[in-house]
Amino acid sequence: MPEAAVMEFIRPQFFPHIWCPGCGHGIIMHAILSAISEIGKRPEEVAVVSGIGCSGRMPGYINANTLHTTHGRALAFATGLKMARPDLLVIAPMGDGDCAAIGGNHFIHAARRNIGIKAVILNNNIYGMTGGQYSPTTPTGARSTTTPYGNLDQAFDISKLAVAAGASYVARTTVFHYLVLKKYLKKSFQKKGFTVVEVLTMCPVQFGRKNKLGDGPAMLKMFQQKSIPVEKARTMSEEELEGKFVIGEFVDRDVEEYAEKYNKLIESLGKVPVDKQLTRRGVNWQTDSRCE
Repeated sequence: MPEAAVMEFIRPQFFPHIWCPGCGHGIIMHAILSAISEIGKRPEEVAVVSGIGCSGRMPGYINANTLHTTHGRALAFATGLKMARPDLLVIAPMGDGDCAAIGGNHFIHAARRNIGIKAVILNNNIYGMTGGQYSPTTPTGARSTTTPYGNLDQAFDISKLAVAAGASYVARTTVFHYLVLKKYLKKSFQKKGFTVVEVLTMCPVQFGRKNKLGDGPAMLKMFQQKSIPVEKARTMSEEELEGKFVIGEFVDRDVEEYAEKYNKLIESLGKVPVDKQLTRRGVNWQTDSRCE
């Protein structure tokens, strides 16, 4: 991808960015912008909506229609935007805490409705910006500022939740697998309905340091060594998969998109004469004063 094509989607006045050395978020943003450009979208045809957290800074750097909202509410704002402007490519980059903790309910119902929002989950297993607290995806036994003796909770599988809730497309990869990441993003951006691309990324400052995983390059190497394709994972036991990252496409199905269904309903109501619409609701348009 020529850098000029990516630069069209960049706001250079807001650089340098705030992400720490070794953070994978810049890799993900580059993949998103490359994917948008390669499918032929223009900045005015794209909307990027984020919540709070390290990933929440992304819309500030992107030259498109962008919205930086409140914690966990990216999908709520994106839903209103998609309903008002179904023609836009609406992308919602979210962190694992932003998406699966305070935003978990919005995530479930956006998938259930199958509304055409493209969720990109930047999963670094930690609340990176707000102090290094453990998140819903922090592995059991991992240390954080709020689990100094190891996390007791079972880690949350965001991709499995998205599949079960009804998303039309769900895939997971890592920042090491850049070309695969871009391939999944392009596919999700062109797919109708609610799509999820979960990207395993690194936070060397808050997560890597406390768990003795090394710096950014060391954690990148870890993704390379511990990633297992989903096809192979299906033949392995839970014990064999312990500590591994299962990557690949989990679901790709055709389900009618919510905004399209909604517009069909509006059109169908519009074809019914006004008097019949009111009569169906128990109102006689000829005699009822509410119709004046």
